[in-house]
Amino acid sequence: MASDNRVVIIGAGVFGLSLAHQLAKEGNQNVTVMDRHVPPVPDGSSVDISRVIRFDYTDDVYLTIAREAHQRWSQLPKFKDIFSPAPILAAMNNKTPRAWIEGVTSALRKDDLPYTRLPNADAAKRAFPMLSGDLAVSGFSGYYNSQAGWADAAKAIAQLRDECIESGVSFISGRAGTAIKFETNASGEIKAVRTAAGTTVESDQFVLAAGAWSPGLASMYNNTLSTAQVIAYLPLTEGEMQKYKNLPIYANFSTGWFNFPPHEETKMLKFAVHGWGYTRKPTPEEPNVDRSNISLPPLRAAKARPNFAPPDGEERLRQGLREILPELADREFDRLSVCWYTDTPSGDFIMDFHPDHKNLFVAGGGSGHGFKFLPVLPEYVGSAFHRTLPKHLADKWRFHTDYKDDSDAFLGDGSRGGPERREFNAQEKAKL
Repeated sequence: MASDNRVVIIGAGVFGLSLAHQLAKEGNQNVTVMDRHVPPVPDGSSVDISRVIRFDYTDDVYLTIAREAHQRWSQLPKFKDIFSPAPILAAMNNKTPRAWIEGVTSALRKDDLPYTRLPNADAAKRAFPMLSGDLAVSGFSGYYNSQAGWADAAKAIAQLRDECIESGVSFISGRAGTAIKFETNASGEIKAVRTAAGTTVESDQFVLAAGAWSPGLASMYNNTLSTAQVIAYLPLTEGEMQKYKNLPIYANFSTGWFNFPPHEETKMLKFAVHGWGYTRKPTPEEPNVDRSNISLPPLRAAKARPNFAPPDGEERLRQGLREILPELADREFDRLSVCWYTDTPSGDFIMDFHPDHKNLFVAGGGSGHGFKFLPVLPEYVGSAFHRTLPKHLADKWRFHTDYKDDSDAFLGDGSRGGPERREFNAQEKAKL
């Protein structure tokens, strides 16, 4: 690609910024990133106070790449104040199949990576005495891996944004950076993107990296599904910060519930559900080019996520606290919210050109696990953009069209748990 070729990237999350930085580092000085807000975008899925960093995967590709990313998170000086090491304790109970955990431990053994098996709840409590609850009742089993941790996502995105700026990337934000429609010619080539400000931004090549909002701009052929996942934040006293400072990342893959260690700067305990989530059917009035979309977040000015989660979601959050720290389960939360995932049927990312638009590259499909790859993602998404990925990765991250008519496509990678996915009701939609 010529270094003066114009590239417009829609979306300032981890995928969009990673590609922008890579292209600029390669010498392209005509890269522009558009989003509703200067990154970190407050309601984006790549921001907030914490994201899990782990390499526990059943899939050899993700295990290898995530391990490489973990090494950079933990070793590079630039991540010193962003990454915090912490063990991950993965648990399941007898009520659900244990295939995911068995697959992960098998993969770790295959690569001769250490982990500690926890055959029951008592073993888990001996390893982590601050866990006062019953833990994954009805037959706990699991393991913990000390080679894990978490990253302050907002700081990491701000750092990547600054690296982009220093490399010559331009940014457009606010209404002028809010993409609402592509303008195409008769052959489907995109000529410009229209914005909420009524302006247009022209380019030679476009990148769609808008996460859960992407289906509002181009047909995704049932290749992605936007789902909302619940999150809560609980304020802790100084004494509680000390008491729980060595709390592991506890993930119950039967329910989807997981937590982070206490966040020192905010004095918050954050926990969430990595489950099947909630959907929101777009209204006919919304600017949505693909009427087959069954879910899309509302398109609005980027601001802090609303202090809201559905009542059943809040109950699941509290139940998770009862499982590990029952003494906190009935406390008032500082806030509740939902985070929008961009799920794909298999949990695999998308890094490929769109079948309908030869100059539109699609980057995303994080499926709730993409952020951890931030230190290595620029290299991979850049190779995909240049069509130089190894064949096995190009095949893995291709844009599928074969899911188009498959109503049961979204089976995930085996790591989801809890109740079935459901649509937000009318009252809940009004609070989004």
